[in-house]
Amino acid sequence: MPEKRVVSLIASATEIVCALDCADQLVGVSHECDYPGDIVNLPRCTEPKFAVDGLSCEIDSRIKSILRDGLSVYRVFPEILDELKPDLVITQAQCEVCAVSLRDVEEALQSTIDSQPEVLSLEPHNLEDIWESITQVGAALGVPDRAEALLHNLKERIGAIARDANAISEKPTVACVEWIDPLMTAGNWMPELVKMAGGLNLFGEPGAHSPWLNWEDFVNADPDVILVFPCGWDKDKAREEMHALESKGDWHDLDAVRKKQVYLIDGNHYCNRPGPRLVDTLEILAEIIHPEAFDFDHRDNGWTVY
Repeated sequence: MPEKRVVSLIASATEIVCALDCADQLVGVSHECDYPGDIVNLPRCTEPKFAVDGLSCEIDSRIKSILRDGLSVYRVFPEILDELKPDLVITQAQCEVCAVSLRDVEEALQSTIDSQPEVLSLEPHNLEDIWESITQVGAALGVPDRAEALLHNLKERIGAIARDANAISEKPTVACVEWIDPLMTAGNWMPELVKMAGGLNLFGEPGAHSPWLNWEDFVNADPDVILVFPCGWDKDKAREEMHALESKGDWHDLDAVRKKQVYLIDGNHYCNRPGPRLVDTLEILAEIIHPEAFDFDHRDNGWTVY
């Protein structure tokens, strides 16, 4: 199969394309694509319609305001797509807040004249869906054997960690914070990864969207471990926003806080991104939940103690 001109409008798909050794086929990416480093200078085909700086409550308010008006959260540049003339555009239908949606892409392509590319829309809700995404991208690029080899490697790494972690009798309770204000906990693939890392996930269901949570329910659960990885943020940005949790009167009474078991994770590159590096995410979780058994050297890079 001849090589294709590929535009990836979702960061996880960009990582999949590169993991399949097809980075040279990428001609354009989204504003969120930032890994691996050799793709950062490619043309950007999207942008957010809201200011991405400020407090988590402010960002949440801006996004909800756009959605209330029936608008999409991101803008696709049809003129750039037309210039790039891709054969394949990869997008997603999993979350209209996290990345450019299938609807955004279809509307942009309707206004282009010269190019009517194939559109591959991924919809990963759990680990099995993510494996299927890799298979789909591999098939679209004509490299199914590479996809199969990549999946074999990823599943071997995950399986080894899960076996070792779940042989440990102690299973601390874990709360995953995916947004700080308002409080949201993690769903989708994260409950699966917490279990594989030897923890007991308190909130969120595998394969389901991340749920909003009342603070009282969080306090009543009194988790042994708190993991904070706001969607799209690195750990330094998460640290800046922790005052929103610390200002709550009973924050300092939580068992995890008293025992210094609160951790900040680079959610943007790991927990929030349904691509090959979710195996690295599992390594991070295992290091945090069972430090006596695991050390993959992610500390201070992928995560840090709060």
